[in-house]
Amino acid sequence: MPEVKSMFREVLPKQGQLSMEDVPTMVLCKPKLMPLKSVTLEKLEKMQLEAQEAIKQQDLALKEPQ
Repeated sequence: MPEVKSMFREVLPKQGQLSMEDVPTMVLCKPKLMPLKSVTLEKLEKMQLEAQEAIKQQDLALKEPQ
């Protein structure tokens, strides 16, 4: 890529303090703990277990009179 000449030239102080504007950088934050199972999945599993229990009870109720 060709170098573009600027109409401004860089000036650095010979003595004193040199300051620079802060450049935004990425900051790492604490990892967030995610549940292994979502609330919806837990509800579905609970509903499935309840349905299986109900089917077992119905089967046992049908077998008892015989």
